[in-house]
Amino acid sequence: MKKKLPALLLTLALCCGLMSGCGGSGETASDDTSSDGVQEIPSLKIAFSPYADADMISESTQPLEDLLKEKLLEKGYDVGEIDMTVGTSYTAVGEALSAGSADLGFISGGNYVLFSDDCDVLLTALRYGINKDSENPADWNDGTIEENTDEMSTYYRCILLAGPTEKGQELIAKVNGGQELTWEDLNSATWAVLNPTSASGYIYPCLWLQEHYGKGISDLDNVVECDSHTTSVARLAAGQVDVMVSYGHIRIKNAPIWESDFGGTAPMVEQTGVIGVTEGIYNDMIAYSKTSETMEDEDFRKAVGESFIELAETEEGQAIFSVFSQVGYTWGSDSDYDGERDAQALLKSMEQ
Repeated sequence: MKKKLPALLLTLALCCGLMSGCGGSGETASDDTSSDGVQEIPSLKIAFSPYADADMISESTQPLEDLLKEKLLEKGYDVGEIDMTVGTSYTAVGEALSAGSADLGFISGGNYVLFSDDCDVLLTALRYGINKDSENPADWNDGTIEENTDEMSTYYRCILLAGPTEKGQELIAKVNGGQELTWEDLNSATWAVLNPTSASGYIYPCLWLQEHYGKGISDLDNVVECDSHTTSVARLAAGQVDVMVSYGHIRIKNAPIWESDFGGTAPMVEQTGVIGVTEGIYNDMIAYSKTSETMEDEDFRKAVGESFIELAETEEGQAIFSVFSQVGYTWGSDSDYDGERDAQALLKSMEQ
């Protein structure tokens, strides 16, 4: 065996020499990897959902191209072009991910569920949490208005907020006294809700009603559909409705103007109370297309995710992502959005 080893090494050396000669210039076998190990990516196509005016998004995200290129180059990927577009609708961005005409998409959880056969979660967006997170509504009624914290959260909750009417105060008192609300209690109130496509203004309150009473918003006798959360607050303050549904931080925004703008007769914290709290609603996300050749490489996906996470920690990144009301990112998972699947199933059942 020892005598055969030099001959074997010589044979291998000759083979390597022949292979190098066939290559012509000593290049690696992969044409898209440079001699210094940097992999070339011809283009990366990013589609933004229309969270705001298209011109505003385009202007705000303009610096992202160079910043993202720089981050990816640090991680071994030289991206030739980053093509960023704003979808004409939320659905259009989902369709682009499904078709592979977009590699990445900034989309909502509900939109993701509709197109999750052809795309997957890369990152979940973060927002600042609030100091109350209990599913027990009485815990929210401690005499203080909710406050934003420095902690970042992957979700928010929807609350059922009762107002200053006699019925509203009756419901608040019952909850604070540790009593369970009955369907008759809730059905005797007048409710302000939003369009059935709104997560916190309709879908999740409807899920809450189904879980607790086997009923939905459509089963309530007295419902007023409002065009915005602000309109719901105005009607609650005016005593036109007894209960409204909204996101958990609704009082943070509106407590300072409850009396001056909405006509409240006392501070909002004194005239309103939480009577129900839904499960967490997962934040929006950055999803990647399963049909995109660019995103097939798991290492590249990891590099893209790390780049967005790191950029969101910089002042430049925070200025960019603030147009989406997002303050950071964390790794996401498909199962995080099972609640959204329940919501979509509910929507379909309501349409039947």
